[in-house]
Amino acid sequence: MSDDDALARPVYAGGAYKPFGEFTLPDVQARAAELSAAAGWGPTARVAGVARGWSELARAMAGAGARQVGDLDSTSAVEFARRLWVIPPGGSLL
Repeated sequence: MSDDDALARPVYAGGAYKPFGEFTLPDVQARAAELSAAAGWGPTARVAGVARGWSELARAMAGAGARQVGDLDSTSAVEFARRLWVIPPGGSLL
């Protein structure tokens, strides 16, 4: 998958789909908080790792002065897309 494809992948958050590359720092922080609240034990325990990933993305964006995910260097943006399952493992969730 190309960098542009990863940034164009739609992600559902805040009641609508938005391209991953257009997520702002407040969007990323809200997604991290939403997933952290949903994490628990048993089957939802895996959500905690993804929530941490969104928090790490927020820190990376703040550190880089990035307004949107797409403002990060492409290598970092694509790596976060993989870690956050924006790009599903194996290429598909089906």
